[in-house]
Order: sequence, then structure tokens, then C-alpha cells
Amino acid sequence: MKDQKTAASDHTLFREVMGSFATGVTVITTEARGEVRGMTANAFMSGSLEPPLCVISVATRARIHPLLIEAGHFGVSILAKDQEKLSTHFAGGPVADTAPEFVRVGRTPLLANASAVIAAETIARHECGDHSIFIGRIVHLEASGRAPLIVHEGRYASLTYSMERAPEWVADFW
Repeated sequence: MKDQKTAASDHTLFREVMGSFATGVTVITTEARGEVRGMTANAFMSGSLEPPLCVISVATRARIHPLLIEAGHFGVSILAKDQEKLSTHFAGGPVADTAPEFVRVGRTPLLANASAVIAAETIARHECGDHSIFIGRIVHLEASGRAPLIVHEGRYASLTYSMERAPEWVADFW
């Protein structure tokens, strides 16, 4: 194992370790200056149950970063397992014949046919190294029941469910 000093400054190792955490794939969206913008991200999490809050982390160099500040709201579309092309498109690699379809909740654009969607009003922003953490007060939630798109070690994956349900304490840990 590498010593801590080396490991802390090794960006490749950092990405490898963080990529070991299987996560869902989201597209963060907003609208500012009459333009809808989006970016693929997996740096998303629930923030609070009461009040309902969510958290996204966005690189300060990302083109959407200043628009998120200006707009004051954002959408989170949790992609469904058949939406890999949308993930690639919003990650900066436009895919031929991919025309994202949006639905609106108030002024917030969300991707149609996602596994779940969230619309949030930004209530706080905090600098975090080369990223900003945006905290959003959730104003709309909707789940379609569609299986989510998962990423692990830089590859798309899918879920295999256990026959056994999680214990009560696991389902209510947050």
C-alpha cells in the first residue's frame, strides 16, 4: 500500500478509490439566461429529511457552475438503466441521435423517463477544494420505479437484488 503522503497527492489513485464506490448516475440541470444546461454527475446525496434537502458537488471549472449560482435552482434526474446515452451526452460526449426530452417542474428542467427526479431551490453554497457544494431545498420529488443506472469503477453496471429485504434499521438509518 502507498504511504499516505503519496496517496493523498495521487489523482489516479484518488479516482480509482472513489470509483470503487458503486453509485447511481444523475444529470444535474438548471436554466439560466434562457438556456437549459446539464451535466452528468454522481456527486449527489440526500442532505436532510426534515427539512428535505439534497446536496450536489460541482467542479468550479464546470460550465454549469456559474449558471447554477445565477439560476438559484437545480434539478437532479436519477437516470434509469437504459439511459446510458444520456449519461454520455451530458458528460460532454454528445451522442448522435440523442435529443434529451425535458419535463418542467416550475422553472426547473428535469429529464423525462428517469428513474427518479428532484427539483430543488439552492439555499446554500460552500467551497470545497476545486468544487462547490450546493445544498438544495427540495420542492418536488417523483419516482418512476424504473431500475437505476449504476456506475462502478468507470463502467456502467446494473443491480441484482437479494431475495432478502434489508433489516428495518438499514432502511431507516438516515
